[in-house]
Amino acid sequence: MPGSVPERSAGSVPERSAHLVAMHHVGVTVADLERSVAFWEKLTGASSRDRRSLSGPGVGRLVGYPDVRIDRAWLDFPGGVALELLQYLEPLESPYPEGTAHPGNIHVCLAVADVDDALSHALACGARPVGGPIDVAAGPQAGARIAYVRDPDGVTIELFQAPDPPR
Repeated sequence: MPGSVPERSAGSVPERSAHLVAMHHVGVTVADLERSVAFWEKLTGASSRDRRSLSGPGVGRLVGYPDVRIDRAWLDFPGGVALELLQYLEPLESPYPEGTAHPGNIHVCLAVADVDDALSHALACGARPVGGPIDVAAGPQAGARIAYVRDPDGVTIELFQAPDPPR
């Protein structure tokens, strides 16, 4: 099934927390909110919502920066997970180096029907190629096709075409 998580052997399935209901959203800090909203809207076809500025002592306590000012927008994706784009106006920090090997780095995985079409579309939207598509040869995702691209801020986007179901 597209978007499903990799299977695990029965012995490796962790206990679920009684508190966890579902993944709600992924937050990504961006350098230019307008540029990032335009990129993600074009890439996904989703419209941004709830664009607003955030500041004040409560927000400062939450994120650990007392005098923080943030501009924010949300995009809702199929499956119920949202992407929250955050541009920190105060404080200003340098971006992380690109590359998925850096601790703290995240990537966003989008389930797609056809990785070749999705890759062409992503590049036309302004994504930068990283690698793939590759064909997964073994393991629980054997038959899947995967490509990596980067958004304008260097966030890695995985384009994941699930393997065809067994016949």
